[in-house]
Amino acid sequence: MTTLQKLAIDGGTPVRTKPFPEWPIHNEVEEQLILEVVRSGKWGGTGRIMLPRIEEQFAAAHDAKYAVSIVNGTVAITIALQAAGVQPGDEVIMPPYTFIATASSALLFGAIPVFVDVEADTLLLDPDKVEAAITPKTKAIIAVHIGGAPANLTRLKAIAAKHNLRLIEDSAQAVGAQWNGTGVGAQGDFGTFSFQSSKNINSGEGGMILTNDERLADMAWSLTNVGRIRNGGWYQHEHIGWNLRMTEFQAAILIGQMTRLVEQMAARERNGKRLTELLSQIEGIQVLRRDPGITRHAYHLYMFKLDPVWADRIDKNEVIQRLVAEGIPAAPGYVSLNTNKAVLSETKKWTGEDRFYSCPISERACEKEVLWLHQNMLLGDATDIDDIAEAVSKVMRSYR
Repeated sequence: MTTLQKLAIDGGTPVRTKPFPEWPIHNEVEEQLILEVVRSGKWGGTGRIMLPRIEEQFAAAHDAKYAVSIVNGTVAITIALQAAGVQPGDEVIMPPYTFIATASSALLFGAIPVFVDVEADTLLLDPDKVEAAITPKTKAIIAVHIGGAPANLTRLKAIAAKHNLRLIEDSAQAVGAQWNGTGVGAQGDFGTFSFQSSKNINSGEGGMILTNDERLADMAWSLTNVGRIRNGGWYQHEHIGWNLRMTEFQAAILIGQMTRLVEQMAARERNGKRLTELLSQIEGIQVLRRDPGITRHAYHLYMFKLDPVWADRIDKNEVIQRLVAEGIPAAPGYVSLNTNKAVLSETKKWTGEDRFYSCPISERACEKEVLWLHQNMLLGDATDIDDIAEAVSKVMRSYR
């Protein structure tokens, strides 16, 4: 019989006092690139010395032909939807287990988020439930690659094609991930990315739009560049657009960040696999299913669940408090967007009606079951991963 150890929150010795790897990681590479920008005098989004480099590198890393840099990941989705032809009043299907930006990016111009529940064992948009939500007003599906795990693009692409819908990949958390050997962001009509400071490569803020369709790329570029057209005159505005350009400073930082992407992804994959093996042996814990189609996982988040039976009798937030005391900075994650008052209120403004979406899997995951570990925790060595598993085991044993 395993001896129960006194929890750190109750005065016991914590499993870990050593900090996890800090984020962001940077060195003289970023410093030199920033210095080049300063000395060039080309600082904004029109000088375009660093910007073409990062666009080309980022597109190539994801098997895409075209890239449009942009100020952040939220408006990247907005511009992708608009460039794809979505209009105010059109409906956009999306999962509720995601950051609010997935919904607010549509609501920004009056497109209506329609929430379809996620799979219990992946937390990704459930293809089995998508078709039932399609109406004559539906114009697009947003597949969110939550935590860095690609959604089932094979099935979602087929559904989108069957119903003549646009497919947008919200890849904010999935830089470098692959579905069936091809980079995410290059398989739907558009893929959007975020470079906000927590992301797997970051420039403080920033985003990117990818596509393999030249016409769509040109429209996204125009909307991001105050309605200008490529190779047109400076005051030749063919569309209503906005200044949403990324700066040369951000591009420089991203070029530096990209030099470590392959190595860091390999570390996250290795450590994620080890953690899954260890956590799957702990009573009361469930690990998420990895679809065979996920040939590379970005692990922006490592997410795991309390077993449903355990989740009904213990408090998730208390588990998190106990883990934090043991030196493991776990987090509770999202509030399911189908219950978010701000989203529902804004939806009513555009539709004139109260809307209700039943998404019990997402709601339960948010309220009772799912715990997060952030990506920097997977950049250490095997002993870091062993500490996480030991702390989870210690906390779960305390509930016996």
